[in-house]
Amino acid sequence: MSAQLLVNVLLGIALVGYIASKQLRWTRIDRQGVWRLPLILGVIGLISLSSQAKGLTVGPVDIALIGVELAVAVTIGLLMGRATVYRIAATADAKGRRIEARSGVAGAALWVVLIALRLGLDVVGGLMGAHILTATGVILLTVAASRAASALIVDARMPRVSSLTA
Repeated sequence: MSAQLLVNVLLGIALVGYIASKQLRWTRIDRQGVWRLPLILGVIGLISLSSQAKGLTVGPVDIALIGVELAVAVTIGLLMGRATVYRIAATADAKGRRIEARSGVAGAALWVVLIALRLGLDVVGGLMGAHILTATGVILLTVAASRAASALIVDARMPRVSSLTA
């Protein structure tokens, strides 16, 4: 196992643990907050990818597998957004948030599927000679795409507290 693959596996496990735990418990959310993680991961992914990609050749295998990976990530993100349920807390937290959300076991299972697919593509891509596909930046961009797709649905479906308390 290469050092890069090991880093990717550890990053995948850490992301699954963090995001799956958020899916399983009620978490206070707001419109800006649902977009924060995809934005942060996307920026870090682009920076990481730009530094890792220097001197590497991007081949058709890279492009095809990254395309498949992003399409699946967006699809899983949309499903996760649809699986999200909401409730209104009786009192606001310190940030004034009253809306709580979670996607439950379905959301956590979707994360496991996404990361398993990502790791599988990493192995297949490595065997097929893909270079960029196995970069950590691509993992971060994949997760960012999935979270952004989920945020799109969550943001659109998020209840308006003012209309519920009036």
